[in-house]
Amino acid sequence: MSVLLVTYDLKKPGQDYTDFLKVIRSYDYARLSESSYALNTTQSPSDVYNKLRPYMDANDHIYVINLKRPYSGYGPKEVNDWLEKNLPY
Repeated sequence: MSVLLVTYDLKKPGQDYTDFLKVIRSYDYARLSESSYALNTTQSPSDVYNKLRPYMDANDHIYVINLKRPYSGYGPKEVNDWLEKNLPY
Protein backbone atom coordinates (compact mmCIF):
# COMPACT_ATOMS: atom_id res chain seq x y z
CA MET A 1 0.00 0.00 0.00
CA SER A 2 1.00 3.58 -0.52
CA VAL A 3 -0.51 6.91 0.42
CA LEU A 4 -1.25 9.42 -2.30
CA LEU A 5 -1.98 13.11 -1.93
CA VAL A 6 -4.80 14.29 -4.18
CA THR A 7 -4.99 18.06 -4.30
CA TYR A 8 -7.20 19.95 -6.72
CA ASP A 9 -8.73 23.24 -7.73
CA LEU A 10 -12.12 22.78 -9.38
CA LYS A 11 -12.86 26.09 -11.04
CA LYS A 12 -16.16 25.93 -12.89
CA PRO A 13 -18.90 27.61 -10.85
CA GLY A 14 -22.09 25.58 -10.72
CA GLN A 15 -20.40 22.40 -11.99
CA ASP A 16 -21.54 19.21 -10.27
CA TYR A 17 -18.43 17.49 -8.89
CA THR A 18 -20.37 14.82 -6.97
CA ASP A 19 -18.92 11.94 -9.00
CA PHE A 20 -15.39 13.33 -8.64
CA LEU A 21 -15.76 13.28 -4.86
CA LYS A 22 -17.38 9.82 -4.92
CA VAL A 23 -14.24 8.45 -6.59
CA ILE A 24 -12.00 10.02 -3.93
CA ARG A 25 -14.21 8.82 -1.10
CA SER A 26 -14.26 5.26 -2.48
CA TYR A 27 -10.74 4.90 -1.05
CA ASP A 28 -9.58 4.69 2.56
CA TYR A 29 -8.93 8.42 2.97
CA ALA A 30 -8.28 11.35 5.26
CA ARG A 31 -9.44 14.82 4.27
CA LEU A 32 -6.48 17.15 4.83
CA SER A 33 -8.15 20.37 3.71
CA GLU A 34 -11.09 21.57 1.64
CA SER A 35 -9.46 20.34 -1.57
CA SER A 36 -6.78 17.88 -0.43
CA TYR A 37 -7.12 14.22 0.48
CA ALA A 38 -4.67 11.49 1.48
CA LEU A 39 -5.66 8.13 -0.05
CA ASN A 40 -4.44 4.72 1.11
CA THR A 41 -4.24 2.59 -2.05
CA THR A 42 -2.27 0.07 -4.08
CA GLN A 43 -2.89 2.15 -7.21
CA SER A 44 -0.35 4.46 -8.83
CA PRO A 45 -0.76 8.22 -9.03
CA SER A 46 -1.56 7.81 -12.74
CA ASP A 47 -4.27 5.24 -11.99
CA VAL A 48 -6.00 7.56 -9.51
CA TYR A 49 -5.62 10.57 -11.82
CA ASN A 50 -7.13 8.61 -14.71
CA LYS A 51 -10.14 7.69 -12.56
CA LEU A 52 -10.73 11.35 -11.61
CA ARG A 53 -9.99 13.04 -14.93
CA PRO A 54 -13.35 12.23 -16.61
CA TYR A 55 -15.14 14.26 -13.91
CA MET A 56 -13.09 17.42 -14.45
CA ASP A 57 -13.28 20.33 -16.86
CA ALA A 58 -10.39 21.67 -18.95
CA ASN A 59 -9.82 24.59 -16.56
CA ASP A 60 -9.64 22.41 -13.40
CA HIS A 61 -6.29 21.52 -11.82
CA ILE A 62 -5.24 18.34 -10.03
CA TYR A 63 -2.08 16.71 -8.71
CA VAL A 64 -1.72 13.16 -7.41
CA ILE A 65 1.54 12.73 -5.49
CA ASN A 66 3.11 9.96 -3.38
CA LEU A 67 3.29 10.73 0.35
CA LYS A 68 5.63 9.22 2.90
CA ARG A 69 7.30 10.00 6.20
CA PRO A 70 8.72 12.17 7.54
CA TYR A 71 6.03 14.81 7.54
CA SER A 72 5.18 17.82 9.66
CA GLY A 73 1.86 19.41 10.34
CA TYR A 74 -1.04 19.75 12.65
CA GLY A 75 -4.73 19.19 12.18
CA PRO A 76 -7.72 17.33 13.57
CA LYS A 77 -6.92 14.34 15.80
CA GLU A 78 -8.64 11.89 13.42
CA VAL A 79 -6.46 13.09 10.52
CA ASN A 80 -3.30 12.97 12.63
CA ASP A 81 -4.19 9.43 13.75
CA TRP A 82 -4.91 8.36 10.14
CA LEU A 83 -1.54 9.71 8.96
CA GLU A 84 0.30 8.02 11.81
CA LYS A 85 -1.37 4.71 10.98
CA ASN A 86 -1.04 4.84 7.18
CA LEU A 87 1.98 6.90 6.05
CA PRO A 88 4.93 4.69 5.07
CA TYR A 89 8.57 5.46 5.85
